[in-house]
Amino acid sequence: MAELEGNKQTHPSSPPLPTGHSRLEESPTSLKELGTIVHAVLTILQEVFPAVKAAEMAVKFKPLWWEGWRTLGRAQLNLGEVDLAVKSFQIAIHLCPSERSLWQEDLNWALTLQKQQLATKEKIRQEEETKKQILNAPELEQDYDFESDEVLAACVAVAERQSLYEELRRTTVIIDAEGNVRNVVSGEEGSQDTDTPAKEQFVKARGL
Repeated sequence: MAELEGNKQTHPSSPPLPTGHSRLEESPTSLKELGTIVHAVLTILQEVFPAVKAAEMAVKFKPLWWEGWRTLGRAQLNLGEVDLAVKSFQIAIHLCPSERSLWQEDLNWALTLQKQQLATKEKIRQEEETKKQILNAPELEQDYDFESDEVLAACVAVAERQSLYEELRRTTVIIDAEGNVRNVVSGEEGSQDTDTPAKEQFVKARGL
């Protein structure tokens, strides 16, 4: 112990060892390279969540590094966090508005995915609402005179609702080659054979 104390006294001018944080602050290039490399490796390995954390660490230490925010946005897209990715790309654009790829590629794609998510949620809402109306059809809760036109109208309404529900179940929200969000119904060409039964068919059935 005395020997250690003696060694300390023989090097009075030795500078203190730098902390980890100060080393990061002194080496911004190394930090950028580290954050980019770590994110790339984790993405290749399909470790999406750690890739997001690595990108978050990079922008935490260098909040004015626009490339770090773009990297974070892309990692968030891979995780499915579209809203967060939009914010990250917007920050990157604010820091470097002259980088056109941020506008034309990253943010534009994220906004398109955001529209797709909203359209998908709306489709699911309509599907669930239509299913409820089928299971609890108001037309089936009334008493009808089976010789009246009200029975025919009720049958048509229920059939139309059932047809709409089946169509919604076959509908997928996609992004086409032009970047437009649209609904596509699977088996759309053959759907004519499964359309809502026409009013004439019900009339014919009543006459049997």
